[in-house]
Amino acid sequence: PLCSNNNPYASFGATLARDEEQNLWSTPHDVTHTEADDDRVLYNMIVVRNQLDKDSEEWQKLNYDIYTLRQTRKEVRSRWKHILEDLGFQKEADSLLSVTKLSIISDSQNMSKARDILLKLSEETNIFPTSWELSERYLFVVDRLIALDAADEFFKMASTVYPKRPGRDRVDEGPKAPQS
Repeated sequence: PLCSNNNPYASFGATLARDEEQNLWSTPHDVTHTEADDDRVLYNMIVVRNQLDKDSEEWQKLNYDIYTLRQTRKEVRSRWKHILEDLGFQKEADSLLSVTKLSIISDSQNMSKARDILLKLSEETNIFPTSWELSERYLFVVDRLIALDAADEFFKMASTVYPKRPGRDRVDEGPKAPQS
């Protein structure tokens, strides 16, 4: 049966709260976010947690894991945003990072190049945490950077700002004092 309440805005606050609870990425009102693998992992954790007793140890552990995953994602997103802004994309950073089901790869020929760059970012920089599994959403972001002819600059900046081994000299940074 349909809801007898005729006020279309009656559940608005509850909907917002629910969306925020499931806010896996930057577009909480996009119901398709659970279709991405990394979103599904978080979504499933939330579903399981919500079936547990709030006083239980399992609930607390899952709640902590969910919080940690969200914080990690926010940190990664802010690292990407920081580099995009440094490259001069202050106004475009948020839209470059926004990925939904409607997002498309601009040119299928870019797909393998985007994968290569994403892999290189993951292996040669610290833009992603060590435990991070490569996220499909950043494939879209790299594709956009390729289309803007900014992917190589992004990689260079990421290598400088988030070097893989902090404190160790990097070969590609030009002449350095010899190591003793």
